[in-house]
Amino acid sequence: MYAIIDIETTGGKYNEEGITEIAIHKYDGHQVVDTFISLLNPEREIQPFVANLTGINNNMLRNAPKFYEVAKRIVEITADCIIVAHNANFDYRILRTEFRRLSFDYERQTLCTVELSKKLIPNLESYKLGRLCRKLGIPVTDRHRANGDAIATVKLFKLLLDKDVQKTIITEAIRREPKYQLDPKLINIIESLPTATGVYYMHKANGKIIYIGKSKNIKKRINQHFTSTSPKATKMQLQVAAVTYETTGSELVALLKESEEIKRNKPIYNTALKRTLFSYALYSFVDTEGYINLRIDKADGRKKPITTFTNRQSAKSFLFNALEKYTLCQKLTGLHPTKKNCFNYTIKACNGACIGIEPPELYNKRVQQLIQHNSFENKSFVIVDSGRQTDERCAILIENGIFKGIGYYNLNFQLNTLEMIKTIITPMENNRDVQHILKNYLRKNKRTKIIRF
Repeated sequence: MYAIIDIETTGGKYNEEGITEIAIHKYDGHQVVDTFISLLNPEREIQPFVANLTGINNNMLRNAPKFYEVAKRIVEITADCIIVAHNANFDYRILRTEFRRLSFDYERQTLCTVELSKKLIPNLESYKLGRLCRKLGIPVTDRHRANGDAIATVKLFKLLLDKDVQKTIITEAIRREPKYQLDPKLINIIESLPTATGVYYMHKANGKIIYIGKSKNIKKRINQHFTSTSPKATKMQLQVAAVTYETTGSELVALLKESEEIKRNKPIYNTALKRTLFSYALYSFVDTEGYINLRIDKADGRKKPITTFTNRQSAKSFLFNALEKYTLCQKLTGLHPTKKNCFNYTIKACNGACIGIEPPELYNKRVQQLIQHNSFENKSFVIVDSGRQTDERCAILIENGIFKGIGYYNLNFQLNTLEMIKTIITPMENNRDVQHILKNYLRKNKRTKIIRF
């Protein structure tokens, strides 16, 4: 018995996505015998580029059931079934993540129709679901919606079952989740750790630090390291003798400390943060007509960016939001390259800067608002965040656009002046990665408390 699944998500950070729509077709090898389809309220915002792709927006999901309300139905319809999906690793990971949030251990065998297609129908240019279905003559409706894609996967899977005459490939392709027995040494380490937010350090027997990380739940994150079967995790499990930690209370402080500590200690397994955290940036320039243009480009240390991004997709998502918030032009933001007017002007969402109707001084005023809002240049302020105890807060100081450091203070202590704040601050290094962490955090956490000077 097979449970053929397709899931649409909010997008966002790895393992922090939420499900917006799910479709499950229970298939007995001959016909669909049961179906479950539902929109879901993910209890988090949908990324704009995902909303554009799927057509699912936050308003549509306001009254939709939450995952815990449909979890029992999902367990029942997939019971004794092999999960089948196009890119099964993704759909199965998302499902397990949602169940893990409910403290339920959801385990199923899986089959991936991408892998099966590559083996049974080799040498195709693309194995994306839409292109594969077109090549095989499989009709697809409601592309990028859960049920449309799930029905297409059912038809594709039927075809693959027919092609696999000996049934050997399907048997070999089933992914079984092995049970892992943790080393008692690792169990003892996990038991000694807190569930608090902070930075953790993995040490060899001689005390040398081999890995530094941060987490909102240190115990849970270390448990994930110790149960992972990735090559890097396996090597760390063999070498680690102790884990020390520093609680921070604030996730932002943990990010800043993690970055600084990795640069200082250069642990052997921290390959990602040894490099620059970001690869794309938003730049501005004035064109020959006097309009301020915005462009996403690869980060260049020689040019001063407005703000920086981990990847191009997050940069585009930011610009799409800015387009709506500041009534900007698609052409002048590089989102709609054209010699004529942009599409938004056609639908009256642009005031015509693209064809010179709106004067540069009016358009530029809104662009400058965006730049000012996202740039730290010459600004002095303090970000106030959670402390390590309930009666404590942390302060992150930026002075004249430069990150100065962090400090903790009791709630009875009044942050009235910049001089008072400096007395509690522990100095930390300011660099491009720190600027990226701060700007990225403030973009994503709109309700962060800020005291400006």
